Amino acid sequence: MGQDLRSPRGPQGNAAKCIALVGPFQSGKTTLLEAIMARTGAIPRAGSVDNGTSIGDANAEARAHRMGVGLTATTTTFMGDSYTFIDCPGSVEFAHDMRAALPAVDAAIVVCEADARKLPQLQLILRELEDLGIPRFLFLNKIDRAHKRVRETLATLQPASRVPLVLRQIPIWNGDLVAGFVDLALERAFVYREHKASEVIKLEGGDLDREKEARFSMLEKLADHDDALMEQLLDDIAPPADAVFDDLARELREGLICPVLLGSAMRENGVLRLMKALRHEAPGVAETAKRLGVPDSKDAIGYVFKSSHLQHGGKLSYARVLSGHLDDGATLLSSSGENGRVSGILAASGGHDSKRASAEAGETVALGKLDHVRTGDTISTGKTVPASLVNVVAASPVLAMALASADRKDDVKLGQALLRLTEEDPSLAVVNNAQTHDVVLWGQGEMHLRVAMERLHERFGINIKSHPPVIGYQETIRKPITQRGRHKKQSGGHGQFGDVVLEIGPLPRGEGFAFQEKVVGGAVPRNYIPAVQEGVVDGLQRGPLGFPVIDVAVTLTDGSYHSVDSSDQAFRTAARIGLTEALPQCQPVLLEPIHTVEIVCPSEATAKVNAILSGRRGQILGFDTRDNWPGWDTVRAMLPEAEIGDLIVELRSATAGAGSFTRGFDHMAEVSGRAADQIVAAHRVAA
Repeated sequence: MGQDLRSPRGPQGNAAKCIALVGPFQSGKTTLLEAIMARTGAIPRAGSVDNGTSIGDANAEARAHRMGVGLTATTTTFMGDSYTFIDCPGSVEFAHDMRAALPAVDAAIVVCEADARKLPQLQLILRELEDLGIPRFLFLNKIDRAHKRVRETLATLQPASRVPLVLRQIPIWNGDLVAGFVDLALERAFVYREHKASEVIKLEGGDLDREKEARFSMLEKLADHDDALMEQLLDDIAPPADAVFDDLARELREGLICPVLLGSAMRENGVLRLMKALRHEAPGVAETAKRLGVPDSKDAIGYVFKSSHLQHGGKLSYARVLSGHLDDGATLLSSSGENGRVSGILAASGGHDSKRASAEAGETVALGKLDHVRTGDTISTGKTVPASLVNVVAASPVLAMALASADRKDDVKLGQALLRLTEEDPSLAVVNNAQTHDVVLWGQGEMHLRVAMERLHERFGINIKSHPPVIGYQETIRKPITQRGRHKKQSGGHGQFGDVVLEIGPLPRGEGFAFQEKVVGGAVPRNYIPAVQEGVVDGLQRGPLGFPVIDVAVTLTDGSYHSVDSSDQAFRTAARIGLTEALPQCQPVLLEPIHTVEIVCPSEATAKVNAILSGRRGQILGFDTRDNWPGWDTVRAMLPEAEIGDLIVELRSATAGAGSFTRGFDHMAEVSGRAADQIVAAHRVAA
């Protein structure tokens, strides 16, 4: 590619670098990783996502769906230096893997394309990086398919970034096709050669004029943070090349700019120039450790960003060593207070992990058999529990599925498998529904849950049956009534006798259940009153409509007993009978749970979101601009739980995959008429 005008300095101390590959869904991240690995000699030729031969999509689920469903770490060398690339999933449903890995990387390559429809997704990713203070390059991929001028594309993408997107390269056009690029920092032109190094050509004519204009624009943006450079531009003095490169590196590392490079991952164009930018300008592990607040210590300190349970190899904890030297067999303390002995250190190499004796600061490795260490833990060889460097909180789950093993003998196995899945992916959550006795798996979307169920089947050998979670319908009453309940049974020897008179009436919404007694004259002995209350509670478990009954007050006013045949069980049964006979006469009414829902979405999709909510019986409470998110809105609404089930599917369809929501139970509301009849009928059929 021609000689580089810069000095041949590499990373400080030649420590290994760790770089994240992030970007919107199907932007070409995995293809770029293949191109990097091929161009740096780590693999003989680039694999293909479509053919299932790529390093980044090494697991069965990723290959089956032709998309990243988890992160992949793989290592290569370039000009004598080591680089670990972490290929992060682009789908928002698998974003937790990215969030957990990002804090420990030195820099990120944001892979995107000239597609305005993916702008909201791009903004989500850039915001994560900005908030974490991670230096980032933007790699404008698929430049060979570009139909817009690069400045128009940059103007389209700029709203996604809070800092200036600074063009480092401009394309060389041959008619309507991009034939190469001009490096504005080097002031050199290169012509692409497919799967080969680009060829240096002479810069002349219109390309030279475009280069001078674009370079001046780049220098102007750099000069916003460099007074000396600003003076040179004002005095029409050409700045020294080294000063320009130093400014590019400094402003990248300080998060003042986001440099933009061009290329085509599929054709391996622009890859070596990207690698050189990483080598010279991206920070190293020392600066990353400083950003995270790693204490100055001789102990090895690392951060665990991913946990994985192998089918036959036990648990692996993927970690970045941030300082010190770590030996195989070392005892590690985690920030969660657990300790464990390392049983194997594996180099991260895209599913073909090789064992090694130790790891140094900067290296990314997989550590074996740290069974009690969790994703997000800080680990140390020191004698005291290390402070947690990172706190990664999983996004609130938005879609649920009730699961059960097809064979009851696999129930215990299912429970253990779900524990492992949620350890590997904390954005999954398992809830045991005490009312329905269902095991409910919560996730970030339809594909997220589908992949989880595929793993339960393929990796753990469990056949799963599933259904949508049962909605928490309840019922209450409108009319008070007094009812006698008698239980009398004689079958030889001691019989059973219990007799109660109950006053049953409605309570205000949200009051739950109240029980009291006003028995006089010992009609019901006091030692039986707790049993009466238990019988009332039994009767409230299933009302005449088929659901639990709430907001009811019951008063025991009278009754009778038998000195021999009365017992706790007899009075409990009498109370249940009395309540069960009374409730159908109390004008029962169906109640459904109503949730407060808060949706975040791009502003252009707000009208669609409002229409979705209205179509789902939602009551829109209002909407406003999202704080510190230009071009985004927050919509608040009340929505029945029954309408939230697949809301995320429709919401993401309307927002190009970027919208999401949080919810919380608010109150129970009456359902009447045909809607109530349909719910009750469906429940009876299901029962």
